[in-house]
Amino acid sequence: MTAATNLALEQGIAPACEALGLGRSTFYRHRRPQRPGSRIPPRPKHPRALKDTERQNVLAVLHQDRFVDKAPREVYATLLDEGAYLCSASTMYRILGREDEVRERRRQLRHPQYRKPELLATAPNQVWSWDITKLLGPVKWTYFYLYVILDIFSRYVVGWLVAHRESAALAQRLISRTCDQQGILPGQLTIHADRGSSMRSKPVALLLADLGVTKTHSRPHVSNDNPFSESQFKTLKYRPDFPERFGSLEDSRSFCRTFFPWYNNEHRHQGIALLTPETVHYGRAETVIAARQEVLQAAYAAYPQRFVHKPPNALPLPEAVWINPPSKDEGQSIKPLH
Repeated sequence: MTAATNLALEQGIAPACEALGLGRSTFYRHRRPQRPGSRIPPRPKHPRALKDTERQNVLAVLHQDRFVDKAPREVYATLLDEGAYLCSASTMYRILGREDEVRERRRQLRHPQYRKPELLATAPNQVWSWDITKLLGPVKWTYFYLYVILDIFSRYVVGWLVAHRESAALAQRLISRTCDQQGILPGQLTIHADRGSSMRSKPVALLLADLGVTKTHSRPHVSNDNPFSESQFKTLKYRPDFPERFGSLEDSRSFCRTFFPWYNNEHRHQGIALLTPETVHYGRAETVIAARQEVLQAAYAAYPQRFVHKPPNALPLPEAVWINPPSKDEGQSIKPLH
């Protein structure tokens, strides 16, 4: 108990007991001062518990060659059919558990350890996020596939297309065209995506290698590794004019031709100081923020009594945008990609 006491002084009683596998009541009982000559009485044995000889007999039966590869329930049923009863199946499990002989014997699927993607953007065209979402077609089980590439720093949709199917060739064509339009240089860009078939396809991987673009992927079954694309799709599908179904491929394309100009040029994001993606992407954020500050200063000069705590300030543009920012403990060891 000396080790538990020392650890409790450093970490606290509950964490110390949890680390040592010790009950808190046991800790307090041993910590209580004892009278001279007194000792802690042993825990009484339940009157219905098996005797030590009976426990050893059960263990010996379970170790027999005919039972060594069978589950305790099978052993229990076999013994009943033979006219013998030693104990219940749950008691057999408890006896084996105390001997550390209970484990999963089937081959278990082992998943590899995937590293959490940690991506940093401090300016536009450093990190893009892309994904594909389904748009409901005119009848049940028909879909159109919307491909969207998004800059995570500015939230600007740099490229999109709608197609009848999900295809690596279409993704390759969209990425190549978008990189050309944005003037991406080798070594400049990182593209992040989930683990869909098109995202992990060989044609896309070869294209990105030829363009000098780094690719990263989300971890399997982790939805928040690609938050910017998911958020953009939610904005799309929660629009009041978003239809329940699209009548045709051209109908879906017509809707997107209206939506994405609104999203880039008019929609104001709280994450980028209530600016539009186009303003941030093309470097006009500081001018707009300065103009806003002049308006706020004029309002303060006219009505200072309305601003109780301090003069108003325009929201600043974030200096950095992360996908999975490192924790404080890891921050010293993480090197930014750009």
